[in-house]
Amino acid sequence: MPRWAIRQIIGSKLTSCSKSKVRALLAVCACLAGCGAAPARSGAALGADAKGPARPADFELPRLDGGHERLSSHFGKDVVLIDFWATFCKPCLRSMPELEALYRSRKQRGFVVLGISIDGPGATAEVRAQVAQLGVSFPILLDQESRVVSLYNPRASAPYSVLIARDGRVLQKREGYTTGSHVQVERDIDAALAE
Repeated sequence: MPRWAIRQIIGSKLTSCSKSKVRALLAVCACLAGCGAAPARSGAALGADAKGPARPADFELPRLDGGHERLSSHFGKDVVLIDFWATFCKPCLRSMPELEALYRSRKQRGFVVLGISIDGPGATAEVRAQVAQLGVSFPILLDQESRVVSLYNPRASAPYSVLIARDGRVLQKREGYTTGSHVQVERDIDAALAE
């Protein structure tokens, strides 16, 4: 549940609720937020079975440059960094050149970045213009119906990244971006490529 909705519920009910009811409501909201924040850990979302490690939920999305991209087509051969971003997100745009450099320097070793735009329907032209301005060459996918965001990033945080090993294990999840954070991302990617 978005924070603004929680504030609106609490604010409108505070005069008629006791403190214990407010605490109970906050506990329920916190539980719901916690449950939604890690869907990739549940067996259903990961496709877990008794035979081996759980894999993240598969998806197929349209590519900005045409065609479609399926996550599972990379299993067994590539380390994948899924990067959720938006044209209106300044930290996302600051991180893109660093992701591009990581992609270009490691793609021959089996590394791919899947940049998933969380811009809404009708924003394709803005996404295309921003990608061209930034000189991004890794695949940009359009999640205009928020299907993949709901599986991996239900709070729709941006930037938000998920690092997936060649065997499909989720290795790392990161929310946000700060100057210099690419150093740790680079280490994690190199460790995954070395496996």
